[in-house]
Amino acid sequence: MTSTHSTHTTEPDATSMRISGPDQQELTTELAVMQRVLPLDGASILELGCGGADKTRMIAEHYPGARIVAAEVDPIAHEKNLAIDDLPNVTFASFGAESIPYAEASFDIVLMFKSLHHVPLDCLARAFDEMRRVLKPGGRLYVSEPVFAGAFNEIVRLFHDEERVRRAAFDATVSAVASGRWTLADEVFFENHLAMQSFAQFERGILNATFMDHQLSPELLEEVRAQFESHRGPDGYVFRIPNRVDVLERV
Repeated sequence: MTSTHSTHTTEPDATSMRISGPDQQELTTELAVMQRVLPLDGASILELGCGGADKTRMIAEHYPGARIVAAEVDPIAHEKNLAIDDLPNVTFASFGAESIPYAEASFDIVLMFKSLHHVPLDCLARAFDEMRRVLKPGGRLYVSEPVFAGAFNEIVRLFHDEERVRRAAFDATVSAVASGRWTLADEVFFENHLAMQSFAQFERGILNATFMDHQLSPELLEEVRAQFESHRGPDGYVFRIPNRVDVLERV
């Protein structure tokens, strides 16, 4: 497998950024990538778009000395997160990346896991301004986005095509680096496994996600089901998901 890291012959900048990586990428985990590029131990961390707090829990349990603020705009997910009582180093809050209610230079690290493309398009530039404002000088922004490719993506795009918003999120990241207010510390491409045991699990987690309003016709639902079922294997339904991580540093 190739390395997760892009190969830069000169100092990486906006002109070297790519929206998708090589055809073959390392199969690894998000945590392993984070540990390579972020000083997580003892850090003050802001996670934007924490969803169901899966990544929040992963970081909080691996780095109990870190102080984490995990923000989510979806009221249903946020209400569930508020009931979590076994993560003493986490504070759950509700606000978007474009309006962060913290003082300048409050955090060492800002994290966005598959959430930048959910920021309203007309708020993307403001979001980068806000994330830069709350980072300490030299602080790092970790933006992890799914690459618009792969078998799972082809299933989801039948009812929810995110190509436009993912392109906009990437373009906004490039623009942020090109502005000179951020430096590109690293760009990483990797794949991770997504495993499901049934189409019912896909319906619960994807079709019925509380932050989306998917209303499929009976015909489209059957097409999605057929595409999903075609990937059944001995271990259930296992997909390789391509990802891109851009690590920006506040100038």
